[in-house]
Amino acid sequence: MQPGHQTPAWTFLTHHARVLLEIARNPEARLREIAAWIGITERTVQSIVNDLHDAGYLTRERVGRHNRYTINTDLDFRYPTEAGMPVRRLIAMFTDRDLPDGPPSHQP
Repeated sequence: MQPGHQTPAWTFLTHHARVLLEIARNPEARLREIAAWIGITERTVQSIVNDLHDAGYLTRERVGRHNRYTINTDLDFRYPTEAGMPVRRLIAMFTDRDLPDGPPSHQP
């Protein structure tokens, strides 16, 4: 986006997809970090993580005072038009990019 332009009111990726991608980038990220990177509340991230966990897309392992997440990359998308396509395809598309300065959402 060029300087002086407003951020669009819509996006191609849902918050669920963005949370999943941030966890793929950093499986030990804290919910408040994910919330700050995406620009949503920590409570919303917690709800999304619960949704993803309940649906089998990720598991949580307690490590000290935080969680480590593991994504089930072989699980397929839920929506009928994407059924049969594993979420690893989405993750690969966004996390395997060569980003010399790290993911844009993580920059101050």
